[in-house]
Amino acid sequence: MGNGTGGRRLGVASQLLWGQFIAVVLMAVALGLDALSMGLGIGMKGIRKRDILTISLIIAFFHIVMPLAGMLMGGYVGKLLGQVATVGGGILLILLGAHMVYHSLNGSENRSLDHRSVGGMTMYALSVSIDSFSVGISLGMFSGDPVLTVLTFGAVAGLMAMTGLLLGSRVAGWIGEYGEALGGVILLAFGIRFLI
Repeated sequence: MGNGTGGRRLGVASQLLWGQFIAVVLMAVALGLDALSMGLGIGMKGIRKRDILTISLIIAFFHIVMPLAGMLMGGYVGKLLGQVATVGGGILLILLGAHMVYHSLNGSENRSLDHRSVGGMTMYALSVSIDSFSVGISLGMFSGDPVLTVLTFGAVAGLMAMTGLLLGSRVAGWIGEYGEALGGVILLAFGIRFLI
C-alpha cells in the first residue's frame, strides 16, 4: 500500500518537473525569437563564421545576466525598470534598423554599426536581450530552479541567434546588395513590435 502511494507521488513529482521544464523551454523560445530575427537581419549584411559564434555567445550571456538582474531587482522598482527596458530595447532596434536601411540605400562608403566591433556586438546583443530583464522579475515567484532556468534561456537564445545569423548569411548571397536594407527592415519591424 505504502509503495503504491510513494510511486504515485513520484509520478506526480515527475510530471510537475516535466511541466516546469516545458514551460521554461517555451519561455526561452519566446525570448529567443528576438535573437533569431536580429540574427537574420545582421546575417543579411554579410558576416564571417567567427563573428557568428562570437555574437551568439554574447547574446547567450546577456540572456543569462538580464533575467538574473531582473530577479535581483524584483518588486515595484523591477517592474518599472522592466517596462523602461523593453521600450528602450524597441527604440534601439528601430534605430539600428533605420541606420542599416539608410546606409544601404544611400550607397555611402560609411558602413552602418559594425557588428564585428565589441561595441557593435554588445549593442545588438543588448537590444534583443533586454526584454528578458522583465521576465526575470517574475522568475522570483517561479518554483523551479532559477539558475537552470536562466541557463536554458541563454542556451536557447544563443542557438536561435546562431540559426538566424547562418540563415541570414545564406539569404544575403541570394539577394546581394539589398541584403543590408532587408536586414534593417527586419530589425525595424521587431523594434516596432516591442513598442506596441
